[in-house]
Amino acid sequence: MTAEFQSSAPLSTRFAVQGKRALVTGGSKGIGAEAAIVLAQAGADVAIVGRDEAGLAETAARITAAGRRCISIVADMGSVAGPQAAADAALAAFGGIDILVNNAGIARIAPLLELSADAWDETMAVNMRAPFLLARALAPAMIAQRSGKIINVSSQAGAVALDGHGAYCTSKGGLNLLTKVMALEWGAHNIQVNGVAPTVILTPMGAKVWGDPAKSAPMLAKIPLGRFGQPVEVADLILFLASPASDLITGETILIDGGYTAI
Repeated sequence: MTAEFQSSAPLSTRFAVQGKRALVTGGSKGIGAEAAIVLAQAGADVAIVGRDEAGLAETAARITAAGRRCISIVADMGSVAGPQAAADAALAAFGGIDILVNNAGIARIAPLLELSADAWDETMAVNMRAPFLLARALAPAMIAQRSGKIINVSSQAGAVALDGHGAYCTSKGGLNLLTKVMALEWGAHNIQVNGVAPTVILTPMGAKVWGDPAKSAPMLAKIPLGRFGQPVEVADLILFLASPASDLITGETILIDGGYTAI
C-alpha cells in the first residue's frame, strides 16, 4: 500500500520528531553529538554510539536535560561486530528505531602514493561498511512497522576530489551510491534514505585537518559564502530529513557546502 501524505498535519508536527526513537553513531562529539541533541530537542529519544565513554556521557547529559531518554552504547564501528552490537542494544532498549543517523567517520589523509593499505581498509570499514551493516541490522524492524528514516552523513568529498583524500573521497562516494540503493530497495516499505554532504565543519576532526591557515585559506577561497560550517547547521538538515516534512525525499545526498560545488 502506498503511504499517504498527511497534508492536514500542523507545521509544528511536520518539522518535529516527537516520540520517535533515534540511533546516532559517532555521538560523543562533533556532528553526531549535535545531531543527537537537536533530535532530542525536537522530541526524540536517542541512542548514541561511540567509543569515547566520557564524550557519550556529556552528550547524554544534554539529551536528558532536554527531557528525553538517552542510552549510551560503546561500540567500535570499524569492526564487523560493532554495528550489530549497537543495533541489538538499541532495539533492546527502545523496542525499535525510527531514525538512524550513520554519522561515525574517520579521515586518513595522505597522498595516494603514501596511503597504506591499512589506512584504506580502516577508512572503508568505518565510513562505508558500518553504515551498511547498521542499516541492514535495523531495516527489518523498520520494514515491519512500515516506516523509517535513514540519514547517512557523507561529505562534499564524495562529490569532488580533494588532494590527499583518496580513501576518504572514495568512501564517501561509495556511501552516496549505497544511499541510493537503500532508497531503491526499501522505498516500498515507506523508508526514506538520504545523505547529507557537508563542506568542512568545525568539529574537532575538522579543526585538526583544516586548522592550519596555509591549508584552510585555499579551501575557503573556493567557498562562495567564505566560511566553514558549524555542527548545528548539519544537525538541522538531519532533523529535516528525519521529520515528516521530508517524506517525499529519498535517495538524495544533499550538499551543505556554502556553494563549493556550485563553482
